[in-house]
Amino acid sequence: MEANTRSTGRLPAAFLTPGSSSFMDFLSDQSPGMLPGNRQLPPMKGVIEAPHGTTIVAAAFPGGVVLAGDRRATMGNMIAQRDIEKVFPADEYSAVGIAGTAGLAVEMVKLFQLELEHFEKVEGAQLSLEGKANRLSTMIRSNLAMAMQGLAVVPLFAGYDVDRERGRIFSYDVTGGRSEEHGYASTGSGSIFARNSMKKLYREDLTEEQTLTLVVQALYDAADDDSATGGPDVGRRIYPILTVITDEGFRKLTETESSEIARSILERRLEQPDGPRAALL
Repeated sequence: MEANTRSTGRLPAAFLTPGSSSFMDFLSDQSPGMLPGNRQLPPMKGVIEAPHGTTIVAAAFPGGVVLAGDRRATMGNMIAQRDIEKVFPADEYSAVGIAGTAGLAVEMVKLFQLELEHFEKVEGAQLSLEGKANRLSTMIRSNLAMAMQGLAVVPLFAGYDVDRERGRIFSYDVTGGRSEEHGYASTGSGSIFARNSMKKLYREDLTEEQTLTLVVQALYDAADDDSATGGPDVGRRIYPILTVITDEGFRKLTETESSEIARSILERRLEQPDGPRAALL
């Protein structure tokens, strides 16, 4: 072993005494090639075809926030997967919904989870929700070279702010630019349709149950107009991923709970195919 590395069993000392509370910085020093943005791609022409996650939606309510996603992944005009998972817990009080290149997005989420866990273990305290949002922004920015080659990742981040005692939502662009959204937000190929749906139905005084219904309505509207977004699939029993984050932490709804909401909306849509109507005034 080198002179500047004391023997500590099988691991070098640097692995046991990290000098930074950032796991990304630590990984950059020790194994930079493991970071997604540092990988060298072979020469190519055109955009790489890879499975893409599509629509993610979020909406806040008094006491928390809901983050949800459809289940479809596409590759060009083909359906690559019908039951992909797109919403993941980041830590106890936050979650990430992924849109963009599916493989890279899932890898980024895992790295983000490690980043937050590493900080908590080194510092002995959790990052603030805003701090978590900033860390995710840095990770997205580090993937810019890949994004320019068609491998973009554009997540939606939501969580419960224990200091402000309310749910908050953050959206991003491919450069890592971060914006806090107020009330509701969406990302992915069907985001414009989902956002317009929520724009007409959202109220600040919605209950948790009403907010869950709202986001499923929005995903249904997105699937109605965007071929890359998958609506509830009753035949295959594939329903949107629904998660709630409150002062009690992150909770993912069971398949039974998700199916009940989706089925109730489907039944109403048999009478009103275009969904609920908002008042003119």
